[in-house]
Amino acid sequence: MKNLKTKYMGIELDNPIIVGASNMVTDFDTLKKAEESGAAAIVYKSLFEEQIQLERFKMEEELTAFDDIHAEMQTLHPKIEHAGPEEHLINIKKARESLTIPLIASLNAINKDTWIEYARLLSETGVNGIELNFYQTPTDFSKNSKDIEDEQVSIIKEIKKSLSIPVSVKLSSEYTNVLNLIERIDQAGSDAFVLFNSFFMPDIDINNEKHIKQFNLSNKGDYKKSLRTTGLLFENIKADICGSHGVHNGTDTIRLILAGASCVQMVSSLYKHGLSQIEKSKQKLAEWMEEKNYNSIDEFKGKLSNNKLSRNPFIYKRAQYVELLINSEEIFEAPR
Repeated sequence: MKNLKTKYMGIELDNPIIVGASNMVTDFDTLKKAEESGAAAIVYKSLFEEQIQLERFKMEEELTAFDDIHAEMQTLHPKIEHAGPEEHLINIKKARESLTIPLIASLNAINKDTWIEYARLLSETGVNGIELNFYQTPTDFSKNSKDIEDEQVSIIKEIKKSLSIPVSVKLSSEYTNVLNLIERIDQAGSDAFVLFNSFFMPDIDINNEKHIKQFNLSNKGDYKKSLRTTGLLFENIKADICGSHGVHNGTDTIRLILAGASCVQMVSSLYKHGLSQIEKSKQKLAEWMEEKNYNSIDEFKGKLSNNKLSRNPFIYKRAQYVELLINSEEIFEAPR
């Protein structure tokens, strides 16, 4: 059997396939099955700031419910069922205790104080690392891109100061220059980057004239933006790179490692095809390495990154245009 070991966030993994954050991993039976199926690590479902604030609001409501007390009350103590996202933290701790593979917490906050406070609380559950899920939805006309990025870099610096466990940053691709931001976050001390995150977008039902929510799974080929950015980053930053969004099988895994990724995260493929997809992807990777005579991941990681290219320097730059101009006949040639 080929050596599939890799390092991510400074953590040694048995193979490059990580189960990404989703509702799937909140079930303890599924967690164990993912481990038994060969997952190298698991990212627990994200804790969202909206969840934190909602529970704080409920607690405030319950704490003030008995402000107007009277003599016939049986107790003066309010019944508090919501004391912050305690259940989430408890479940992560239980998950950590039930697994032998690394478990990574995920946090998606908005306010700086919340990022710092809950990164600390999550680290106290015993997890092996924390994934900070940055996603800035433009809703404020007065806030410019520099303000947004400066604030996110500042958050990373503060969290890294207060935590002893490794921290990764999961980013959206929708920044003006995501390479510049990644370089700044890398210098701020991030141990890894996950490229890229996916979020639900609002849609509208025109017949009933109302908003609808959809569970949009990624499709085959969606990994390409991650691959391009990975290829540009390899050996230009200190942090590890994890490919995400649209990684469906072992072939996609190999592609991203060739571009420079240390590992990948899978979610949609597991929803569509089940946890057996983990073992199938590992097997494909091992078979391909055997065929190519590679004994370890490091032997081919980044082999097709931008820094390693001697031919066709346009691949990671203006490839979509250059290929159309130079090889248009080949690209649009009808299949035979």
